Amino acid sequence: MIHVRELYHSYGHNDTYQVKNVSFDITRGEIFGFLGPNGAGKSTTQKIMTGLLPLQRGYVELAGQDMGHIDRQIFNKIGVAFEQANLYGKLTGLENLQFHAGLYGVPTIDPMALLIRLDLEEAANKRVSTYSKGMQQRLALARSLLNNPEILFLDEPTSGLDPSSARSVKELIREKQTEGVTIFLTTHDMHVAEELCNRVAFINAGEIVALDSPRELKLRYGERTLLIENRVNGHIESLILDQNKDDDRRHLLALMQAGSVETVHSQEATLEAVFIALTGRGLD
Repeated sequence: MIHVRELYHSYGHNDTYQVKNVSFDITRGEIFGFLGPNGAGKSTTQKIMTGLLPLQRGYVELAGQDMGHIDRQIFNKIGVAFEQANLYGKLTGLENLQFHAGLYGVPTIDPMALLIRLDLEEAANKRVSTYSKGMQQRLALARSLLNNPEILFLDEPTSGLDPSSARSVKELIREKQTEGVTIFLTTHDMHVAEELCNRVAFINAGEIVALDSPRELKLRYGERTLLIENRVNGHIESLILDQNKDDDRRHLLALMQAGSVETVHSQEATLEAVFIALTGRGLD
């Protein structure tokens, strides 16, 4: 469904690249996470893929369309919701959706139905300038769904949302996946990626440093540790043992044989810990 090969981009049109040799494939119905800190190249890659930035070097194909030679019909097949909502503040939420629905050359979903689905029906006839950031984010998501897209690009889809709204948005993303929609999700929120993504790519300083399922990345690069609560002289002591180290495994066996272990809890590595291990930097 999506093919990206040896993608490069330089805003200065020189040898300083914001995106360098980026390649990946995404299958139909997959949720693909593109993860990294601010400034890593996530949004630049997404803008090239959606035609908002010119393709300088490399190859991008969406649903059979070469994005180096864009046929505008491709925009009937994709939906985009950026972190900056870019809505018309003087129009109501309903008017925003009605206006954008008229731009497509394919049948669109009833705007009011989308507003209801995203809990915005009570604000449908209010000016968007009065909306909170979270409401604007949900309206931008509704706008991206108007044309029943085959490919959905989401940039920080839960940013600025309260826990209830974030949960609703994640449920909607999963629904779209079950309908066969391919979803390209850019974020620096590793918890969202772990919940939603089939595979993730870590991008740092414009380059992909790892690409696999969250589970495989955590198994391959993360430390598998155990939190042990051990009774010593009537008191509980906690210690962390690494399952990959022979000495720690022997220590655990000795404690178990002594009968002093109260509890054992496995501690799986997080995607964020793996990212830090691979890049030496955090996600802020």
